[in-house]
This record gives sequence, C-alpha cells and structure tokens, in this order.
Amino acid sequence: MSGNGVVIHLPGLFEELEKNESKGLKDWKERLIISDRAHIVFDFHQQVDGLQELEKGTQSLGTTKKGIGPTYSSKAARNGLRIADLLGDYDKFSEKFETLVASYQRMFPALHVDVKSELEMYKGYAERIRPLVKETVCFLHKALKEGQKILVEGANAAMLDIDFGTYPYVTSSNCSIGGVCTGLGLPPSMIGEVVGVVKAYTTRVGDGPFPTELLDETGKLLQSRGHEIGVTTRRKRRCGWLDLTLLKFTAMVNGYTSICLTKLDILDTLAEIKVCVGYRLNDEEMEFYPSSASVLSQVEPIYETVEGWQSNTEVVRSFDKLPANARKYVRLIRDHLEIPVKWIGVGAGRESIITL
Repeated sequence: MSGNGVVIHLPGLFEELEKNESKGLKDWKERLIISDRAHIVFDFHQQVDGLQELEKGTQSLGTTKKGIGPTYSSKAARNGLRIADLLGDYDKFSEKFETLVASYQRMFPALHVDVKSELEMYKGYAERIRPLVKETVCFLHKALKEGQKILVEGANAAMLDIDFGTYPYVTSSNCSIGGVCTGLGLPPSMIGEVVGVVKAYTTRVGDGPFPTELLDETGKLLQSRGHEIGVTTRRKRRCGWLDLTLLKFTAMVNGYTSICLTKLDILDTLAEIKVCVGYRLNDEEMEFYPSSASVLSQVEPIYETVEGWQSNTEVVRSFDKLPANARKYVRLIRDHLEIPVKWIGVGAGRESIITL
C-alpha cells in the first residue's frame, strides 16, 4: 500500500508494474492500494529537479532528479495535485494543472510542457489507477480493529530524513518513525516494534559529510563485495566503517526495539575491522550528534578495533556457528547501542538470515 505521504510518478509506476508482470507477478491488481491523498509527481517536476541542480552548480546536493523535491515543494506550497484531484472533476484538475505549470514556467522560463498532451495522457492514467485507489486512513484503522498486523517500511535511510538527517544532503520527507504517523494516518500509540535495519558497515550515495568514509583499498573492497550501487542513480555508494555514533542518534529518534544487522559476510575477508564509537572535535569528545553538516565534516572519529574472522559466513545459519570474532563484532554493536540484535544477514538470499 502507498500511503498519503508518498509521492507517485504514474508513468514510472505502471512501467515498473509491467516489468514485474513480465517476470511473473500476476495478482498486483488485487494487492496494490494507493491513497487518494498521495501527491502526483509530474514529468515537469523531474525537469525542474534537474534545472534546480544546474542552478546550484558546485553546491549541488546530488539529487536523483526524479522530481521528489519539487513535488514536496508543491505539496507544501498547497498548489500540488493529489490522486483525489485526478479522479475527481477533470475540468478542475486541468485548471489546477495549468496553474501549476505556469507557476514553474515563471521560475524556469526554459521549462517546456505540452499541457494538452499531458492532460490527455493523465485522462488515461485516471482510469487505469481508479480501481487501485482507496481512502487509506479508514482502510488501515478498519484492519487494526479486525486484529490485523501492519508492517510499515520507511523510504530511504534515517539520515536522509528532512528534519534529522545530514541537512541539506537529505530527501524531502520524513524517513524516521514520525513518517509512520504523518505518512499513513496511524497514531503513535499504534506503533509496536521498531526494527532498525543496519548494514555491518556504513554507506552513503551522493554528497554530504561522511566521518568514517574509507577512500582506500578497503573502501573499494566493501564497495565491490557489497555490490554497493545506488538503485535509482546507479552511482557507486561511498563506503566506510560502521558508525555507532550515528546509529545511537537514529536510535534516539526512532526508538529501535531491535536491530537487523545485514551484510556481515561482506567483512569476511578483512584481517582488522574498525568501529566508530564517538566523535572528537577540537581535541574534545562530543556529547551529541552534530546538527550542522559543516561541523560533522570536521569531526574526528574515535575507533575501536576488532580482529577480523577471515572465514566464510555465507553458509552459517545459527549464531553459535559464526566465527568467534564475528560473534564478538555483533556483541560490540549490541552493547554500544544497548539494543538487541535479533537478525543477522550473511548473504543476498532470504534464506541467508540468522535469527537470534
């Protein structure tokens, strides 16, 4: 289900559905539900995304250019268009669409939009998407009353959160636990378990400060062994040692009840592994995670070093069968965060999960 907090590019959605259908997905029409409150990403939002990046020059944020930021800007400016608008009075939708295009063309005179053909295209999308759309707040609350469980997966990573991430190198929405409430209409009292999905090392796509980044052969090794390529941008992810200072901060914001530690196997070949357990600034240890990206770029990581295990963990399916140093590494993470590690990933497949 796509909640009200999601922004949707309809051509991209149907293209992805068709790809999955060709791979054998047949029942998506019965399973996919889209909120009528979700905002629409138009092609011109994507064009604007690229134009804004060009304007920033060397101050570019490394956006995916998928139109996400401009769509959330339209939402905040209250001139955005929602799925409900598309399925309502089409004359009113057309009028609002033309007004939105005109406002962007005033800001970006080079922006060209064929309004007539776009509106004709969206008339077709309206009928294709209509059977999938629901008022999802009532739908979810009805499911809760019936005793059903709801699993929520947040978009992006915690440190890309618009409020708590490494601003301005962030996305345009709340990727933290608050997004469950604002993005779905669920009250805080309904939130039960909060699972923090954490790689055994730290990665980042695009620009922004990265205190534990490895710009050496070890960083290249993590990138190649971990197949660290951005799904949307196809850019190589930057790789570094696990940053527990960052994780402690995200744990404060999100209230993790457990950790799912993934990609432990990527560290299999290393003789020595470092873990960041704090930051130092001007020779003094910091007591909090810095809010400013410029300050974060100046901190010196404080490391603890552990011996590697240098053996294959991909075939292991129980914690006690992991190498002693691998178990030590997991316990170090657990003890510093004071959060139980309930799952450990040692491979790409679903079967490659150790449950503690």
